[in-house]
Amino acid sequence: MRLTDGSTRSGFPHLAKVDSGSVDFLVLSERKEDVVVREKGTKIVAQNKKARHDYFIVEAMECGIVLMGTEVKSLRAGRASLVDGYAIVKDGEIWLQGVHIPEYDEGSWTNHLPRRERKLLLHGHQIEKLIGTSKEGGVTLVPLSIYFKDGKAKVELAVAKGKKEHDKRATLMEKQAKRDVQRALSQRNRE
Repeated sequence: MRLTDGSTRSGFPHLAKVDSGSVDFLVLSERKEDVVVREKGTKIVAQNKKARHDYFIVEAMECGIVLMGTEVKSLRAGRASLVDGYAIVKDGEIWLQGVHIPEYDEGSWTNHLPRRERKLLLHGHQIEKLIGTSKEGGVTLVPLSIYFKDGKAKVELAVAKGKKEHDKRATLMEKQAKRDVQRALSQRNRE
């Protein structure tokens, strides 16, 4: 085994990080069965595209989420829906509601409820800031995505203001105009 500093050792008395290409390992010993694989990077589970269409995103932040074991397994299988999701402030804490994480297929009586309230994990100053902004009129806390970052489940939460119907139409027209320009440029480059 090759350590990240380039040296090799037998019998690791402490934890050592081993570089083997694209995946980092945490090595407890030289025995193959003792190698623990840790995830690196980001894996998106679900996105709320409707929220970006229906709201102006004022600010977005990353927060942790308290989950049960079967919820984590269901998320790792890529199963979740954020369409009806929103966050509320209750007793000085931020709670995620309306997010659907289906029951884990191989779960037993310990399975979770698909649409239960889930606590979001934020720093105290972030919670105070969200409480202050949520008291403003016309502001909603909306989840934009659920993803795994270095093996931990995270939620991208946005402070959002609702769009009027004419704002939605204007956004769609801007997107269509950008597509038309890109299409014209690509055809021009082909000729």
